[in-house]
Amino acid sequence: MRASRPIAAPASGLLGWTTPTHPHGRPPAMDSDAPEGPLAGVRVVDMTSIGMGPMATQLLGDMGADVVKIESAAGDVFRHVTPQRHAGMSHAFLNLNRNKRSVVLDAKSELGREAILRLVDRSDVFVSNVRPAALARLGLDDASLRARNPRLITCSCHGYSEHGPYGGRASLDDVIQAASGTAWQQGVGANAPRYVNAAVADKVCGLYISNAVSMALYARERTGRGQAIEVPMFETMVAFNLFEHLGGLTFVPDEGPAGYTRILNPWRRPYRSLDGYIAVVPYTDAQWMRFFRRVGRADLAADPRFAEATARSRHFAELYRLLEEIVATRTNADWIETLRDEDIPYAPVNTPADLVDDAHLRATGFWHEYDHPTEGRLRMTGIPVRLSETPGSIRRYAPNLGEHTEEVLREIGLAPPARDRGRD
Repeated sequence: MRASRPIAAPASGLLGWTTPTHPHGRPPAMDSDAPEGPLAGVRVVDMTSIGMGPMATQLLGDMGADVVKIESAAGDVFRHVTPQRHAGMSHAFLNLNRNKRSVVLDAKSELGREAILRLVDRSDVFVSNVRPAALARLGLDDASLRARNPRLITCSCHGYSEHGPYGGRASLDDVIQAASGTAWQQGVGANAPRYVNAAVADKVCGLYISNAVSMALYARERTGRGQAIEVPMFETMVAFNLFEHLGGLTFVPDEGPAGYTRILNPWRRPYRSLDGYIAVVPYTDAQWMRFFRRVGRADLAADPRFAEATARSRHFAELYRLLEEIVATRTNADWIETLRDEDIPYAPVNTPADLVDDAHLRATGFWHEYDHPTEGRLRMTGIPVRLSETPGSIRRYAPNLGEHTEEVLREIGLAPPARDRGRD
């Protein structure tokens, strides 16, 4: 189903007040009968945009939090990428902003700032990817907010820690991939550094943000006090990348170069079979011995270079080159049949289109299709984490810009400006 018309742009005003009109009336909650999630009763004020912050707050919303997304009159930048059916409702925005309410406020205006402060006074968490100096100018920094609400948890997510010389630098995913060593890792064995074909820094940092907020909420239950959280992208991605890649630099003095040789091995890749590509990755001693036996290579099973983990770690390039040659002799179906009962990790290479029709994902109910009130029939991923007693749920569609402004303003005791009432 395609929406009959686009949503009108928000009306201007000090509060940025707008009431979009839905072709089919106000949408009900998607799953109003869902059990309460672990964060039910927690209100999160979300003053983030693009990927990192919105991913984090969506994760909190999926687990029951009431997430109020503060947007300018222009809206989150990710509303405006393509593909999209209507202006301001892009695929990226739809996939990062479910379980949220959108409120348009001008944080630089007196009334808009007052509305944000009133909302924060009644909230548990404030998350922002606005640079700290700008937040301080607006009076929305941690010290100002927690002076009003001592139980508040503030989370500032930005490029570099404010405690070092890079504090305040502009940043985004690509820049952090370069700074953190990610682009170097991707370029090992190639002619030059390269980016991962995903907003990996945004998404990894989004996970750290949601974890940190959840831990701070737990701490508050014990202490009764809120606290400030800083999640800098640079430091977060350096830590994330170097768990395995610090390599010989782990030791003082060094015991060799950085890098985990198995992962940086140029032969580590999906291998071409007779009819496609497949990942075949024996890992333990027992798995490698079973693999060599099943493919008729007793000579490799007896080779001291490959007999146990320490020896293999010195010869990954030779081993994976041989693995590529072996995989090329059979079809994907043959390999699946060969390896299915051998407890050896394998998987054919899937495209996004393959995943949409994947039998396992269908069986687990991972994919959801629904009729968005303005954007028509849509598909979205489900919640992969399952909690037995307090499961997450998808209760709200990704909102149109300013869709919940009136609702939220009334909750905090502010009526919309009279000149804007009833406008589309």
